[in-house]
Amino acid sequence: MNDRLHGRWMHSFEEDHEGVEVYRPSGHPFPPARGRAGIEFHPDGTFVDLPIGRGDANEARPGQWHQGPQGPIHVRTASGDRRVLEVVHLEPGRLEVRQGQASDDDTGKG
Repeated sequence: MNDRLHGRWMHSFEEDHEGVEVYRPSGHPFPPARGRAGIEFHPDGTFVDLPIGRGDANEARPGQWHQGPQGPIHVRTASGDRRVLEVVHLEPGRLEVRQGQASDDDTGKG
């Protein structure tokens, strides 16, 4: 697993391109927006999905994440939502991913 992935990342939708979502660290100087979704990865395999909720505030949805060697990231929230995130680019200050739905035969870990 990549230590650079750990932390809270907020969706920088202004920078999205060609089906790739761009995320920046939560302290990034974003332009004003009516809410900004995010994701948070912890070293212990816990995950927090941060969709935009009421009043444009984030709603924390806890879950688990795992990544095999050089493979995509599998995310599962406590409510049962599952996604696969393909890391396209990762550097300090910038995370780029393609999101997809987890298949029915992907049971995930955690």
